[in-house]
Amino acid sequence: MVGKPGRRGTCETDATSRDGDDHPAALGRRPGDMARMATQDDVRRIALSLPETSEGEDRFAFSVRNKDKDKGFAWSWMERVEPKQPRIENLDVLAVRVANAVEKEMLLASDPEMFFTEPHYNGFPAILIRLEAIGADELEELLTDAWRCQAPRSLVREFDQRDGA
Repeated sequence: MVGKPGRRGTCETDATSRDGDDHPAALGRRPGDMARMATQDDVRRIALSLPETSEGEDRFAFSVRNKDKDKGFAWSWMERVEPKQPRIENLDVLAVRVANAVEKEMLLASDPEMFFTEPHYNGFPAILIRLEAIGADELEELLTDAWRCQAPRSLVREFDQRDGA
């Protein structure tokens, strides 16, 4: 569940892995209740604090190395502004991996002002987050969970041991 960063063992993939009861949005916390909204600097600081994370060279994106491949867990939204034209990077929106379709639907239903999706992400375990609508603490929880979905299990175990989970 989204709770304290670094507290889940790995990214769960079954439908019962997250009920969302302790997710701040599920608790009725609204974007206006947060003291400070997240920025790109917050995204970078949080993402790069996670073990073996790297930032993309050609765009605002973060990945973790897993079996000799970089596995993306957060990236800027490439928005289709004009039909049949190339997508344009929208730095105000962050795409973030989630564990499964159940988690995705729970987050989308919890706060449509903060979380949304588009047809491009149908069937893919990721949500889109409006940075102006999320606080840095909640963003840290989501990014840590996203990292867990992509990181090797051994690295997640090491992270949990170091973090005192």
